[in-house]
Amino acid sequence: MVSRRAMRAPEMLRWLAAAAALVALLAAAPAAGFYLPGVAPTDFGKGDSLPVKVNKLTSVKTQLPYAYYSLPFCKPETIVDSAENLGEVLRGDRIENSPYVFQMREPKMCQIVCKLTVGEKEAKELKEKIEDEYRVNMILDNLPLVVSVLRQDKNIAYQGGYHVGVKGQYTGSKEEKYFIHNHLSFLVKYHKDDDSELSRIVGFEVKPYSIKHQLDDKWDGVNTRLSTCDPHANKLVTSSDSPQEVEAGKEIIFTYDVHFEESDIKWASRWDTYLLMTDDQIHWFSIVNSLMIVLFLSGMVAMIMLRTLYRDISRYNQLETQEEAQEETGWKLVHGDVFRPPTNSDLLCVYVGTGVQFFGMLLVTMIFAVLGFLSPSNRGGLMTAMLLVWVLMGLLAGYASSRLYKMFKGSEWKRITMRTAFLFPGIAFVIFFILNALIWGEKSSGAVPFTTMFALVLLWFGISVPLVFVGSYLGF
Repeated sequence: MVSRRAMRAPEMLRWLAAAAALVALLAAAPAAGFYLPGVAPTDFGKGDSLPVKVNKLTSVKTQLPYAYYSLPFCKPETIVDSAENLGEVLRGDRIENSPYVFQMREPKMCQIVCKLTVGEKEAKELKEKIEDEYRVNMILDNLPLVVSVLRQDKNIAYQGGYHVGVKGQYTGSKEEKYFIHNHLSFLVKYHKDDDSELSRIVGFEVKPYSIKHQLDDKWDGVNTRLSTCDPHANKLVTSSDSPQEVEAGKEIIFTYDVHFEESDIKWASRWDTYLLMTDDQIHWFSIVNSLMIVLFLSGMVAMIMLRTLYRDISRYNQLETQEEAQEETGWKLVHGDVFRPPTNSDLLCVYVGTGVQFFGMLLVTMIFAVLGFLSPSNRGGLMTAMLLVWVLMGLLAGYASSRLYKMFKGSEWKRITMRTAFLFPGIAFVIFFILNALIWGEKSSGAVPFTTMFALVLLWFGISVPLVFVGSYLGF
């Protein structure tokens, strides 16, 4: 007679075989992936057009950005604004097309862009921007333009954009002059596919020069030959020994070179170079100094609290009569105030609701950033996400404020709701409106247009305020 255990063994083997076959089938099934919006790679063949876009002018000395074409630079026949999201507009980005057009893996030497005559007003604006150390920002294939700088430790650091110009002195003179960078030597790094002729852009660098160009013959547009920069005569711009001075009435000729360099950097890692810190030294002295200050202050506070507690405990131990024991002093008085509503409890509820809204916004934004949805290639994505999440977190703000207000035995929950919905956003909007008016007076690109201002008000009154009321209703 066959035992049951002997009959179960073949059955278990069949189940294991079926499970293994299912796992193998699932492993062999085709898998599909996707790219996050706005960060999909673009493949370029040899000779494909690479349009360069220009962005705002920025400075480390002042926080006011300006549009690229606010200065006398060469312009294309038609200036086209790129579609910008809410965050880009609030950051002051103004992305437009430019007269610089490259062909993939086809170098260009001494290409003439245009010739401009600088007037009194234009010369003054250029000098002001050079004085404030403004930088020109450009974009190629969604990658910002950088300038490589050799540090003292022989490592290369990158700075965003190139300076409009520099201040300097002629040899033997003490008078400071302003010189404009009118020749740009671009370097486009690309990663080539091993199986095809397609390439992906992984780097966009520039070396700016100031050169006073000399005509070889009379001016004939972009076909004019220059004696200071001529690829036929193997004469290229490699220094700024004869710089172009910024003076009213003087002509400025803008030129550029384009070089292409194959790189081992893959497209997925092209942002790693840009995100490297320029100062990787650990400041141990500052860290130890901060720790010592924190420990010293914490020790002082602990000593004061211990002495106060010791004095109160000694007083309690020295009480002799029952009448004296009933008179509570010192730390024993705390229990009478724990469950008592504080003064200005309404404002406390509003502050708590606003704090919960802030915390929720930061938490959700950090989660999306960790998951990779807020890539640096998606300009303005961080600010747009923070605004939208802040609006949606109005539900938690209303719930937290009304819940705490109910604990304080409050009854006018609608008043708390109105304060939560309008107090902090109203103060922020008033300050924002005043600053925007001042920036608009300076003709800066950081000024928010009226349409964007209307969109912000619509988000506030159309989404945030109703959600605060819904959260207050649920919390109360």
